[in-house]
Amino acid sequence: MTIYSAAIMLFLVMDPFGNIPIFLSVLSHINPEHRWKIIVRELIFALIILIFFLFFGKYVLAGMHITEPALGIAGGTILFLIAIKMIFPASSSSFVNDDDKGGDPLIVPLAVPMVAGPSSMTMVILLSTQYPEHQLRWMAALLISWSLGFIILILSDKLSKIAGKRTLKAIERLMGMILTTMAVQMLLTGIKTFMAS
Repeated sequence: MTIYSAAIMLFLVMDPFGNIPIFLSVLSHINPEHRWKIIVRELIFALIILIFFLFFGKYVLAGMHITEPALGIAGGTILFLIAIKMIFPASSSSFVNDDDKGGDPLIVPLAVPMVAGPSSMTMVILLSTQYPEHQLRWMAALLISWSLGFIILILSDKLSKIAGKRTLKAIERLMGMILTTMAVQMLLTGIKTFMAS
């Protein structure tokens, strides 16, 4: 896997376009001048968490005796479910409760699970375990995808007004279709590795 394909996969998994309505909903009561500071802080928290899982996730898996084929199959399954949700989106209200709207959100729900969720954590662990000799490459891919997501979410107010909800949903569904094919490929690779072992 190249740095570009890894960056695209991580970008699709982080789903910044799909996160725009959720970010706007959670931060709707926050002053617009203070809102961008919260988004920056939460995205930095998410990046730190993903970097941790990129470099140390494999040790967590080793301690839990989880094999590489199992991780590949699980990663493909999670990716497929995320892709299906992107193609057939449900209401974003399930991600946001009244408590989240009451104050200044810290880590939950914006950093985790919206950006650094189970799927993105699984993907960085999968990259670091399948190709451990390319850690710096995956770090670069993570930074590229995170930076693109950062720009999109910082501009979420403007993008929501310019593009509108329909356009954002169309983009998310297109991303979901691309992600579906990547998920199927990951599942097939995981099953092939398992059969070979």
